[in-house]
Amino acid sequence: MHEIFLDELKKLNEEFMEMGVYVNDQIDQATRAFVDHDKKAAQSMVDDQEKVPKESLRIQKKALELMALQQPVATDFRIVISILKAVTDLERIGENALSIALETIRVKGNARIEPVEDTISEMTHNVRHMLIKVLTAYVQDDKKMARDVANNHNGIYSDYIKARKLIVKGVEKNPDTAVAASSYFVVIRLLERISDHIVNIASWVIYKTTGKLTELIDPNDAL
Repeated sequence: MHEIFLDELKKLNEEFMEMGVYVNDQIDQATRAFVDHDKKAAQSMVDDQEKVPKESLRIQKKALELMALQQPVATDFRIVISILKAVTDLERIGENALSIALETIRVKGNARIEPVEDTISEMTHNVRHMLIKVLTAYVQDDKKMARDVANNHNGIYSDYIKARKLIVKGVEKNPDTAVAASSYFVVIRLLERISDHIVNIASWVIYKTTGKLTELIDPNDAL
């Protein structure tokens, strides 16, 4: 009976990873569309917006069925709970990527602040690296790697502050960039939120391996 549970759990973990990789690609697609002002690419994401929530719901249902039918022992139960929680954060990340795509469609005007767009590209690279790293930590039950991911959040926050300063400076230099500036503020905030959700997943990696609920971001540091 336990072998059946472990086999199903393995499949569940694989599906979780596949969703994580897909969401990571969505972050890239959304920010590329934004920086390139590619409304067509952004619209493609919007047209496919149900894929992430549907996959999240499917994984959650499967996890709940696994608990109900197999009645896992405490350690296995903890693993399933961590999937339930982590997949919710993946879904939130997908929602934030979608919001960036929607911002690409909403924004009007061609005035740009190029240094900000460079910083957005850098933030995107760093956030995507965090997500791949936390997914790896999840699969390998590596709590040290999970903590390293959480520490990387400080770099994302620094990028966020840097981008805010560049936006303000850009508008002061060229008031015509004010419309673009409002969208820049939205996008960098969404990327910072994505980083928050990645840290949440890191905390579930630690719970999965140790059974301890750990706060990896000081609430007093929240924006």
